[in-house]
Amino acid sequence: MVAAVVVTTAAAAPAAAAATPSEVRGAVSHGSPGCGKPVQAPGITVERTIESAGGTRSYRLHVPKQYRPTRPHSVVLSFHGRTRTAEYQEELSELSGRGVVAVYPQGLIGNDGEPSWQGAPYSPEVDDVRFVADLLDEVERTLCVDRSRIYATGKSNGGGFVGVLACRMPDRIAAFAPVAGAFYPQGGECRPNRPAPVLEIHGKADKTIPYEGDSTKGLPPIPQWLAAWAERNGCRVRPVVQDLGEGVERSRWVGCDRRGQVVHYAIASLGHDWPSTRPNPDSAEPSVFDATPIILRFFAHHTLR
Repeated sequence: MVAAVVVTTAAAAPAAAAATPSEVRGAVSHGSPGCGKPVQAPGITVERTIESAGGTRSYRLHVPKQYRPTRPHSVVLSFHGRTRTAEYQEELSELSGRGVVAVYPQGLIGNDGEPSWQGAPYSPEVDDVRFVADLLDEVERTLCVDRSRIYATGKSNGGGFVGVLACRMPDRIAAFAPVAGAFYPQGGECRPNRPAPVLEIHGKADKTIPYEGDSTKGLPPIPQWLAAWAERNGCRVRPVVQDLGEGVERSRWVGCDRRGQVVHYAIASLGHDWPSTRPNPDSAEPSVFDATPIILRFFAHHTLR
């Protein structure tokens, strides 16, 4: 376990609406080639396909209702967990309609017969990192997006894949937010070419991807995984820990290189779920914590420079 240097107490994190990453004052946007092109169906979700590495891949795309083709918009990629779908992940993460271009990629069938992502023992034999690069090329070509404000989040195996992307694509994705991430050793070595801001959210009652890790599956304890990212990002060794009440604890590693922040929320009562204060596809029981606004606030503070 990583020791805490400061422990304070505060009220639970507020449930107020989060500013989107596009709304940060003083932000300098980096428009894509799609700026100025007309777009179909703003405000609704559409199914799209692209060719990647010789195969056809699919994804769901939600362009916000207030989309303007002359103003660069932030992009959030949201990756589903093993056995799930892009449609499920859209309903779970609730990123559509929050002022960002929301993209929900679909994983391929792995060696266990279920859809999943690169970086796990059951993953399909496919280069999903290449798929993400090709997908971003397509989004930038067809939509007016801010290339300095592209982000990635995901649940479970999708969260583990977000960890892989943090290692492999920090020069293209500005910040990363896995939820209940499954960080298997099959994700490979992690040698990012620049600091990667990381927010991880995990339930201490998670029995699927245990908070304390599972050595039989090669899963690290979550504090160990976070400490490794703090080291990569040049942060101080010990985090500042804050008790937010109702079993929610926030850890922040400070003093990081080039805005390479590391933040963690641990929720004592949460299982293997995307936390929400309302029932969602993961759980009929509301949580004391709402992940999506926290993730969007974290993203809003990070851009590629």
